[in-house]
Amino acid sequence: MFRGRYDTTVDDKGRTSLPFRYREVLASVDDDRFVVTTGLEPCLVAYPLSGWREFEQRLMSKPSFDPSVVMLKRVYVSSAVECPVDGHGRILLPQNLRDYAGITRKVVWGGMVGYVELWDEGRFREIFTAAQAGATGLGKALADLGL
Repeated sequence: MFRGRYDTTVDDKGRTSLPFRYREVLASVDDDRFVVTTGLEPCLVAYPLSGWREFEQRLMSKPSFDPSVVMLKRVYVSSAVECPVDGHGRILLPQNLRDYAGITRKVVWGGMVGYVELWDEGRFREIFTAAQAGATGLGKALADLGL
């Protein structure tokens, strides 16, 4: 499970280091790559390859001509790129994905349980502050989970 938030940087070649904890999670599911795609917000989303395959299987069970399914495939699946972890624990984020998320130098990795979000640091701070301001709805979400 991916949890926690970590700050890293992107080098001139577009590589960023995986937080050590996330490398451990990948190793525990016997994966050596992420599938990275555009998020529904201006961020990137990274799944372990095995998790991405599960997502694709669920997606394939949906009606192919449902407009929302088509749009999800167009936005989410068509942008997906396999990003292997190199021997130094880094992945290469393709330029088009970095451009989409506005990632230039500083990256925030945020655990989202089964996947990870990658944010430009400035954008993340803005959205996190807004989320904190709207946190009153979290009580209901926790109650719905039985917590």
